[in-house]
Amino acid sequence: MTNSAETQLLEAVPNQLFIGGKWVAATGDKTLDVTDPATGKVIRSISDASAEDGMRALDAAVAAQDSWAATPARVRGEILRRTFDLVQKHSDDIALLMTLEMGKPLAEAKGEVGYGGEFLRWFSEEAVRISGSFGNTPEGTGRMIVSQRPVGPSFLITPWNFPLAMATRKIAPALAAGCTVVVKPAALTPLTTLFLTKLFIEAGLPDGVLNVVTTSSSSAVSEPIIADPRLRKLSFTGSTPVGRTLIKQASENVLRTSMELGGNAPFVVFDDADLDKAVDGAVLAKFRNIGQACTAANRFIVHSSVAAEFSARLAKRVADMKIGRGTEEGINIGPLINDKAVDKADELVQDAIKRGATLVAGGKRVEGDGSFYEPTVVTGVLAGSDILREEIFGPVVSIIEFTEEAEAVRLANDTEYGLISYVFTESLSRGNRMIDALDTGMMGLNVGVISNAAAPFGGVKQSGIGREGGAEGIHEYLSTKYTMVPNS
Repeated sequence: MTNSAETQLLEAVPNQLFIGGKWVAATGDKTLDVTDPATGKVIRSISDASAEDGMRALDAAVAAQDSWAATPARVRGEILRRTFDLVQKHSDDIALLMTLEMGKPLAEAKGEVGYGGEFLRWFSEEAVRISGSFGNTPEGTGRMIVSQRPVGPSFLITPWNFPLAMATRKIAPALAAGCTVVVKPAALTPLTTLFLTKLFIEAGLPDGVLNVVTTSSSSAVSEPIIADPRLRKLSFTGSTPVGRTLIKQASENVLRTSMELGGNAPFVVFDDADLDKAVDGAVLAKFRNIGQACTAANRFIVHSSVAAEFSARLAKRVADMKIGRGTEEGINIGPLINDKAVDKADELVQDAIKRGATLVAGGKRVEGDGSFYEPTVVTGVLAGSDILREEIFGPVVSIIEFTEEAEAVRLANDTEYGLISYVFTESLSRGNRMIDALDTGMMGLNVGVISNAAAPFGGVKQSGIGREGGAEGIHEYLSTKYTMVPNS
């Protein structure tokens, strides 16, 4: 049950769509319920957009595009910077809101406010650094001018697991580049985006530049927007199967796309690893956000000479973790997003055990209210187990052993995904070899968390297309124009 402070905060969140600078009800006044996964109780009812509402939002974005693109970069950057300042001012409220709608422990939610806010600050600075080039043709016949222009109206689809950071990581570079946007947050966690929208308004963002549609009918709302020839950019974070579908839809109009999709991250521990660092890194890489992250370590590939000690140390840390509602003091493990997620985690664990793996910690759902699953460690996982192929998205460690470096590389790369890898070794030369050998877009060398607004985030293979964050992030929303000027 929510207390008075929580109730007051939830009532301060707008419950309508934001289109053309106005809060408006969905067509037919349809609503969707947002629930607290720690209790299973409805905490807020908000507008449930239709396809018609989605098109109204695109209309508003299209109407505002030319004026926003013509807005000086310094002005765009200052709006983003003011929004960053407002996020910091309201950091406690935003953190609590994320905990209520998504379940992560409050301390982690506060960390996400810091991380997510940095995209606003970073791209406020990048807005004024959009540049081109100027030079003579090699033949001396003229001069070449290369400039960067905003791509145009953009459709941004965000996931439920990082409600603030996934919104700011897409919205900030788009606005910095001069693009107007329609944002569709996940139906499971839309409240943070609605609260963030209030801050953008307070920061002075012009009408129509940012439009937000919340809906329980994702495909029905998204398909007409993607099919409209006025849309010029699609950015999506979510599962690979959904990403494939969206890419097919986007191909009809040859849309620019950014896709941050699934992961199956290997966490490789070599025989010379500092096990204190490795265990600390494993806790961060696996249990941050209750394991519900595309960057979460999925397969722990540990050298046979240290596997027993590594497993024992990690199991001890897991046994000390406190499970409960994220608003409570000292909680390490909050609820999974819903019962379906609990069922999936348990199915993967039970499949591994049936195939011969050993359960050394956790391994079952928590009875009572909410969608809780015990933090779990299974060792001796055998090839062919579902847990090695599928993204777990839960607090489950699966450990397999290796003896040779080449075997570790083969096991790590044995997946269609390639988002991130983690490697623990005290050998600089081996670390450098792993940078080249592992087929991932990102790697953590002796660290368990690598995300940073100033760094390019993204994967290879079926983990996605494009990069978010870093200097690369704004270029996802820019197109290159070349102009020839003759000498005479």
